[in-house]
Amino acid sequence: MMKLLSVMLVLTLGVACSSKKKVKDVDNSATIARDYEVRDASSNIRPGWIEDATAWVEQENMDNTKYRYFSFETEPKVSREIACNLAKANLRADIAGEITTFIQKSLAESQEGAAGIDANNPKTQPMREFVSNTLAERVQAMINGAAVINTYWEKRYYLQKLGAKKDHVGFTCATLVKMEINRLKAAIEKASEDIVNKTDDPETKENVKKALDQIDEDFVKARKGEV
Repeated sequence: MMKLLSVMLVLTLGVACSSKKKVKDVDNSATIARDYEVRDASSNIRPGWIEDATAWVEQENMDNTKYRYFSFETEPKVSREIACNLAKANLRADIAGEITTFIQKSLAESQEGAAGIDANNPKTQPMREFVSNTLAERVQAMINGAAVINTYWEKRYYLQKLGAKKDHVGFTCATLVKMEINRLKAAIEKASEDIVNKTDDPETKENVKKALDQIDEDFVKARKGEV
């Protein structure tokens, strides 16, 4: 039962649920239900890392002892340049968002954390506001060393006859990023400290500290499907 719950948590977070998962490159000509046609791309093969960077890295036997890998793909944009610039510019924001979601769920699903962020407890209001409104921005500012190691773009023709609202052209761009585990852990640890410091109530502070204990280690393990 505990194993099942752990797997469900990891799936909710959108991270790899098993190191045995096979993530293959996909032929652009494959017949799938979609409202566009790929008319041009940086490669004839859509890279497997777009679907799941963690599983793809393990499948390719890349170094996952020192680094963690993230992948992001933009929504369709009016040009390839804009799409790829946005993909690179939003790296830290996307990583910060994933970390923030993990921290929020850890607080909500922990007995200590639930007590610490009780919505009916006015003592927790400053901390709850910080988590909801400011945490992702703070985490983003603390993330350093995220480096793009691969990109992939597509030129898509969206067609009404395939289900699109109108005929138009859109460009998407995906990036594969690596970040040193130590840097990642340091950012998460500092974010946890900031959350704890947002309340002066000793009991609440202790509850939240317990809920976020080892949150940096847990995040890294979750991305590998180990929790």
